[in-house]
Amino acid sequence: MSFLKEIERRRTFGIISHPDAGKTTLTEKLLLFGGAIQEAGAVKSNKIKKGATSDFMEIERQRGISVATSVLAFEYNNIKINILDTPGHKDFAEDTFRTLTAVDSVIVVIDVAKGVEEQTEKLVEVCRMRNIPMIVFINKMDREGKDAFDLLDEVEQKLGLKVTPLSFPIGMGYEFKGIYNIWEKNINLFSGDSRKDIEETIEISNLASSELDELVGADAANTLREEIELVEGIYPEFDKEAYQNGDLQPVFFGSALNNFGVRELLDCFVEIAPTPRPKQSDTRLVEPNEKKFTGFVFKIHANMDPNHRNRLAFVKIVSGEFKRNTPYLHVKHNKKLKFSSPNAFFAEKKEIVDISYPGDIVGLQDTGNFKIGDTLTEGEVLNYKGVPSFSPEHFRYINNADPLKSKQLAKGIDQLMDEGVAQLFTLELNGRKIIGTVGALQYEVIQYRLEHEYGAKCTYENLNVSKACWVEPEDSKNAEFKEFCQVKQRFLAKDKKGQLVFLADSLFSLQMTQQKYPSIKFHFTSEFD
Repeated sequence: MSFLKEIERRRTFGIISHPDAGKTTLTEKLLLFGGAIQEAGAVKSNKIKKGATSDFMEIERQRGISVATSVLAFEYNNIKINILDTPGHKDFAEDTFRTLTAVDSVIVVIDVAKGVEEQTEKLVEVCRMRNIPMIVFINKMDREGKDAFDLLDEVEQKLGLKVTPLSFPIGMGYEFKGIYNIWEKNINLFSGDSRKDIEETIEISNLASSELDELVGADAANTLREEIELVEGIYPEFDKEAYQNGDLQPVFFGSALNNFGVRELLDCFVEIAPTPRPKQSDTRLVEPNEKKFTGFVFKIHANMDPNHRNRLAFVKIVSGEFKRNTPYLHVKHNKKLKFSSPNAFFAEKKEIVDISYPGDIVGLQDTGNFKIGDTLTEGEVLNYKGVPSFSPEHFRYINNADPLKSKQLAKGIDQLMDEGVAQLFTLELNGRKIIGTVGALQYEVIQYRLEHEYGAKCTYENLNVSKACWVEPEDSKNAEFKEFCQVKQRFLAKDKKGQLVFLADSLFSLQMTQQKYPSIKFHFTSEFD
């Protein structure tokens, strides 16, 4: 198959939502349609001991939440689909924000009962900033929840989206009869039997026909006719270009757990979702169909396989073909690297691939060469922008609880920080190490992983810091900057890259410092270089 054909058949998307809206379950069901797994394991159900295919860290299995972004790929109708399933929990938002730099489109999952929740708002805002095309999936229709029109209003108002339903529910909860697929003009009846993997659909080209009454009963049929009339009156017609530009968001209804409404979503997605998109670098816009390979690291995961202490750098391919055993330029280090066993992901199975195309995600074995945001090219010197580190909101000293294991602890902290789980700051004054995270749950994850993956124990100590800012002086030799360094010596630290960071103990003291030293810039993300 030609290079351009391969690009055409790629779709790379992320699934985002508030925790518990059913994101991982939806991922599982999509894999089921792709024939990638035989039986989907619900995340919460203890009946199935399998555990969800996309949650492969022990702590995720215990908590029933996704902590790390997982990458899954499958084929469906000759389309190669790459899914990035992101953690919904707000403590892991940073991982999700980074993942959004690697997707070409997004599916937003919303719980029918809870509607739009806080975490969804934040993530959708990031997508809107980048004009990422979004499809909305309203989940759990087999439970009692909000009225479909109220939900559509809420999505428009709270998320600032412009929606158009491409499927519509017939009743909900106990009254849930099925879904009318506006996109394909057919009806899918709900049996409530989740063992039936793929429900049969019945074509209905004319809603006025009496066949509809026979299928769902006269009352439900009349309600549906009225509602579809309303939908056609209120909402704009679907326009593929507007959707791909991020100006219009199609909406689907269903129940992922019962595998219902998922096929409709997938069939439509394959047809309308964008193929790999161009990406801006610091020198130019790179198009996917360029012959030369470029890509960037958006995630690093240590110990993907607990038996082998290995690290994988996840690279999103932006342009050209990535070939096994070919030397590529690591732009930041200015050195050539080649990879003998690049991995593609298939749920928990990893396969070694000889060649990958734009839109694909490859996992590269890493001995510590990569950091998040690094760019690989075939020789051209360019860097992809937009993989930021955010200013943490929680800070604690980290102490070694077992003096004999200090080497293991240092290695563990080093690798976990490279993964972007949290950020490490070293105090200038006494060299003490501080870990800053976006959410408090991360401390537990770090402690758990240090012990189970590196054999090191740590304890934490509270620290009164409310914000970390990256410091950028106008001139590092001027008197003002020198005075700042002297006066604020106790609050200065270096991050992992050696950049100077000011740890403010309160927002008030940060404002006072900003006023006192006007020539110094204070940044809340590290990507200002």
